[in-house]
Amino acid sequence: MPNDTRRSGSCLCGGIQFWVTGDPFRIGLCHCKDCRKASGSAFSAFAVWPLEAFETTGIVNSYGDRSFCPTCGGRVPLVRENEVEVTIGSLDEVPTEGLEPSYELWVNRREHWLQPLPAARQFEHDRVDDEPTNRTAEPISDGVETPSSLPQRKSA
Repeated sequence: MPNDTRRSGSCLCGGIQFWVTGDPFRIGLCHCKDCRKASGSAFSAFAVWPLEAFETTGIVNSYGDRSFCPTCGGRVPLVRENEVEVTIGSLDEVPTEGLEPSYELWVNRREHWLQPLPAARQFEHDRVDDEPTNRTAEPISDGVETPSSLPQRKSA
């Protein structure tokens, strides 16, 4: 049975509004330098939906692969070729039921005072693209992927 849950979100000023419907492909946390700088926090929490599950209104600016509101500077979803990455904090309804991260990226940059998420797959750097899109990640035996086993990053 398909999930028809519809979630709304916006930038800080509300000039850009968006909606996602259904279940995301994947949900994660990222501790990389870019996510830390862009969010102003120790990590970024995000969910990735298929592009066809996404709707938006408003004018978006971008810097590199980051999208933001030109009025308030608030982060908004990053649209890729066939998926959209939504920062969980930009969603309107909290707490965000059902959006629990199943993996963490760039754990070598995680603050020492943050603990690994229980049962979340841990990646030393970028996500390994060996995981089917709609599968919940399973924890790996030693808790961290080794750099030599990491292929090129496709997306968060």
